[in-house]
Amino acid sequence: MATTNIEIARYAAQAPGWRAKRSMDVVLSLAGLVALFPVFLVIAIAIAGTSRGAVLFVQERVGLNGKTFKMFKFRSMYSDADARRAEVEQMSDRNGICLKVKRDPRITPVGSFLRRASLDELPQIFNVLLGDMSLVGPRPALVSEVAEYPDHAHRRHAVLPGITGLWQVSGRADIGFDEMISLDLDYVHRMSVLADMVILLMTVRAVLSGRGAY
Repeated sequence: MATTNIEIARYAAQAPGWRAKRSMDVVLSLAGLVALFPVFLVIAIAIAGTSRGAVLFVQERVGLNGKTFKMFKFRSMYSDADARRAEVEQMSDRNGICLKVKRDPRITPVGSFLRRASLDELPQIFNVLLGDMSLVGPRPALVSEVAEYPDHAHRRHAVLPGITGLWQVSGRADIGFDEMISLDLDYVHRMSVLADMVILLMTVRAVLSGRGAY
């Protein structure tokens, strides 16, 4: 890795407005939990009532400084999804390292709806409160994906990963790997509270359009 963890940590600590960004994350996340509690409850009942397995899906992802953490999502796949990964690896509809399959047979009917509406990501609000994520930032990647990154792509770990970000509002899975990295690095160098507010507003439009959500 060309950029060391020490260099990344130094950049993150000096990034303008990071304290204000953290304050905004906490305030909005707490407000979101209160407002969305009925939605959480309905989703949990729908998942539990239509397929076997836990309501929450917990997966190791790569975050700030390249350190791993446990990311939470509502489960959108059947419980044997990881064991069936090999059968869909050649079906990816996205260029580059990250696997994205539009008609993934491992996704449940309820999960398909949750993904289109981005509702499966809601439990990451808890990751934000824990300090593992921010509301806005590069999406946290799988450990196996990061292992294949070119050197320059690791610079996206200079900031906390986010629930939403430039990639999400620009087309999500319709955006190839190289363009995603370019967007992430642009965010790293321009990070600010104002930029986060703009991206959050743009996220509403992105979710309603459903572009790249699968």
